Amino acid sequence: MTGVADPLSILLASLRDGYVQVSVFVAVTVLAFGLVQYRTDGALLRAIEDNERLQPLIGGLLGLTPGCGGAIVVMPLYVRGSVSFGTVVATLGATAGDSAFVILALAPEAALYAYAIALVASVATGYLVDTAGLGVTRVDAAVSRLSPGTTATDGGTVVNNRIGPNPTHDYPSGSPTHSHEAGPDRTSRILTPLSHAAHVAWWVAAVGGLVLGTIYLLRGGPEIALSVGVDFAGAFTVFGLTGGVLSLYLYAIGRHYVGEGEIARARDSFGSVYDTLTHAAMETSFVTVWVIVALAGYEYVVVLSGLDVAAVAATAGVLAPIGGVAVGLIPGCGPQILLASVYAEGALPFSALAANAIAQDGDALFPLLAIDPKAAVVATIYNALPALVVGVALFFLWEPVFGMPEFGFGVA
Repeated sequence: MTGVADPLSILLASLRDGYVQVSVFVAVTVLAFGLVQYRTDGALLRAIEDNERLQPLIGGLLGLTPGCGGAIVVMPLYVRGSVSFGTVVATLGATAGDSAFVILALAPEAALYAYAIALVASVATGYLVDTAGLGVTRVDAAVSRLSPGTTATDGGTVVNNRIGPNPTHDYPSGSPTHSHEAGPDRTSRILTPLSHAAHVAWWVAAVGGLVLGTIYLLRGGPEIALSVGVDFAGAFTVFGLTGGVLSLYLYAIGRHYVGEGEIARARDSFGSVYDTLTHAAMETSFVTVWVIVALAGYEYVVVLSGLDVAAVAATAGVLAPIGGVAVGLIPGCGPQILLASVYAEGALPFSALAANAIAQDGDALFPLLAIDPKAAVVATIYNALPALVVGVALFFLWEPVFGMPEFGFGVA
């Protein structure tokens, strides 16, 4: 972030960084999948829903795409009962998140190994959850005791020999076959045209933010001063704050007047390119709100407690991959980008990077947290288990088996 500790600067930096470092990349991936749905008239989602036995693999591959857009596409499908809980586990476990852009730019060989390992481990766990359960029901019950009154996961098993909605799941929409209806749910002589203008301005900010965010990642994710001017830091701040504020507006008000009264719901297809753009903007704005809350909350905790997350993750010995898992459990991509930057500097072993790649859920967890918090918690628990096993195993076996040092492996 900015390196400043006053509350207002932390809030502004979180608003700016959440948009430029995360949201613009989410927007690109969500838009890309939306355009595929539009051009194929919903064939992508139908293919996922129809290929029941391939769902964990498909979810893992979608999660593997840099950024979180691919994984975000899967979460609403679970809510409406179209994919299994094992698919959610596989998707979130394989999610590369926005830290992938840092690793791909600064340590491409390490990225190839880490995300391949994450894909295999996560998809295998997803299939085990669907076919064997792996005690999900007990974990679900334990989470219920901690947070009574929330909904249940689908138990992690195939229902009646087919992947489908579990009869015991209380779907928030009232039906697992929720049909999303496009279109605004309100009209106003002032707010309707204002919201459309805000939507267009949001995409202008997104294009500028994407350019700045890409440059930022290629530079290794340095600290950017919170300033206004004609230099890179000034443009970074202006585009970030503009896009962040517009995201808050679209989430709180605009979505009721331009296209998306409901969010975090699967769309079968889209009526036009503008409809597709609207959906991507509203879904991304929804994620942006959660990202800003997570970034600001994380920074406030660090400032108040003096906790150095990077130092904890870099603790010598087998605690390094365990630290990587611990960082991965933090929702959002901010801490993961930090860990990726530390790895690229040669300060972390590869086992910590691989463990973090499996444990992290990126921003894809935010929609699920908002819709079905218990399922999000249970999925996070099941991602942490293979992350710990793989991370500790790599710590002890990497150099003896592969003959390559863990520190600095694959750094360009």
